Amino acid sequence: MMKRVAITGLGVVTCVGNDIGTFWKNLVEGNCGIDRISGFPTEGLQSCVAGEIRDFRPEDFGIDKSFARKQDKCTVFAMAAASQAVGQSGIVSGENVDPYRFFTYIGSGVGGIETTCREYARMLEPDGARWVSPHYIPSMIGNMPASQVAIKYGAMGSCLDIVTACATSTHAIGEAFRAIRHGYADVALAGGTEHGTIPLGVAGFANCKALSKRTDPAYASLPFSADRDGFVLADGAAVLVLEEYGHALARGAEIYAEMVGYGSTCDAFHATAPRPDASTQARCVSMALEEAGYDPGKDVVYINAHGTGTPLNDVAETKAYKIAFGENAGKLHISSTKSMHGHMLGAGGAAEAVATVLALRDGVVPPTVHLTAPDPECDLDYTPNKAVKAEITLGISNSFGFGGHNACIAFRKA
Repeated sequence: MMKRVAITGLGVVTCVGNDIGTFWKNLVEGNCGIDRISGFPTEGLQSCVAGEIRDFRPEDFGIDKSFARKQDKCTVFAMAAASQAVGQSGIVSGENVDPYRFFTYIGSGVGGIETTCREYARMLEPDGARWVSPHYIPSMIGNMPASQVAIKYGAMGSCLDIVTACATSTHAIGEAFRAIRHGYADVALAGGTEHGTIPLGVAGFANCKALSKRTDPAYASLPFSADRDGFVLADGAAVLVLEEYGHALARGAEIYAEMVGYGSTCDAFHATAPRPDASTQARCVSMALEEAGYDPGKDVVYINAHGTGTPLNDVAETKAYKIAFGENAGKLHISSTKSMHGHMLGAGGAAEAVATVLALRDGVVPPTVHLTAPDPECDLDYTPNKAVKAEITLGISNSFGFGGHNACIAFRKA
C-alpha cells in the first residue's frame, strides 16, 4: 500500500527573504529582490544584475561562525534553510523519528564553486600548493550540504546529493517523496542550495547566451515577456520536511500540504536547449498529474512555472502545458516567481515548491511581475503583475534543467 506524504516544515534563504514569512510576503506583493551585483566588480562581464543574498548572518540560524568560515556558502545556506524547516516541523532524531528512517536529499547544481576559485588562485601563487586550505575538499564537494545537514540533525538514513542542473532540488524532493511513499523512510529533508553568483559563474552563463544583459534590475528577469533576453542568476537555498502522513498526525505536527505526485523525464535532445516540440516536458507534467489524481472537471490548478525568461524555454514550456492539459490549459493559474527571486539554479525548484505550498495554503497565486508585453507564443494566464485570489486545489511546480532534465512535483491542501 502506498503511503501518503505530508509537508511539515519549510525553510528558505533567498534574495526576497531569509525566512518563510518575508519570502512569501514579498512574492505576494510582487517585490523584486534582484539588484545590481555588489559582491564583486562587474566590469568586463556581460551581466551586472543578480539575486544576491543580503542581510544574512549564519549565527541567526544557529550556525557557528567558525563552521561558516570553513564551508562554502552553498553549505551554509543549506544549513540555514534546514534550520528553519526542522524547527517548524519539530522533528528530532531518536525522539520522534527513527534515525535510520530519517533521510536527507539535498542537492546543488554547481557545489562549492566559489571555494574552488579561491583555492585555485592560491595555488597559482609562488609556493602556492602549501597554502591550499585543508578544508578545500570537504568544503567544495557537492555532497557536503546534504552531509552537513544530516550530521547536524542526526539523519542516519539514506543521504543523497542529486545533481540535475536547474532541476536538482525538484528531483531531490521527488525522490524523497518516493522513498516515503514506498515505505523506505518516515521523514526526509529535501531541497537544494546554490552559490554561483561569482565572476566565473556570471561569465560562464553569460558567454553561453543564457543570462539577461539588462542593467535595470527590476526589468531583467522577464519570464514569458516578448522582450525577455535571458535569466538572472541568483543564490540561496530551500529545504522542505517531507513526512509519512500518519507519522506526522501521530506526533501532532502541523501539515502545510500533502505531496501527491512526481514526474521525471529526459529530453534526450540537447545539452542546453529544450526539446522544441515539448513532448518530454509535457510527459513529465502528465506523470505528476496522473499520480496526483488530477480531475479536469473539479481541480483548480496553480503552476509555479520554470519560467526562466530565456527565449527557448518559455515557448517550449507553454507548449508543454497545452499538451498536458489540452483544452483546460486556458483555465490554469500560472506564474514564474523567478521574475522576483531570479534563477537559483539547483535551489530554484525547492524555493518554488515552497511558494507552491504557500499558494495552496493561502489561496493566493503570486504574480509574474513586469509582464506588460507578453510573447504571443506564451498565451496562457501567467498572472501578470498582481497576485490573485483563487481556490486552488492542486499546485504543481516544474523545473527543466540543462541536459534535458525535467521534473514536476504536485501538492494538494492538507
